[in-house]
Amino acid sequence: MEVINALGRRKEAIARIYVKQGKGVITINKKEFENYFPEARLQYVVKQPLQVTEKEGQYDINVNLVGGGFKGQAEALRLAIARALVKIDEENKPILRHSGFLTRDSREVERKKPGQKKARKKFQFSKR
Repeated sequence: MEVINALGRRKEAIARIYVKQGKGVITINKKEFENYFPEARLQYVVKQPLQVTEKEGQYDINVNLVGGGFKGQAEALRLAIARALVKIDEENKPILRHSGFLTRDSREVERKKPGQKKARKKFQFSKR
């Protein structure tokens, strides 16, 4: 099997991954997976597509992650892994689609408006 690459995005985070046959090692920005995402729930989010398709431990995944926060990065990586699994085997698509891992969450931060404190919040009004 040759190297399969895929892209995942969420908020400001971008995950570029390279998947090849292996022992299940995940390397993120040249760090171990457990060191990059020390929190168990983020590790769970990232491994969801592999667990649903029962492919955990079959592929080595090399990841370049940029931008965003840790939650956005984890969800971007989940999308990239799901897309790579579909490229590897088309039979994974219905399972991943049903679980919602192939849908890009398009919500972005709304911009701050001039004359306001934040995007929607106004400055406090004073009558006197």
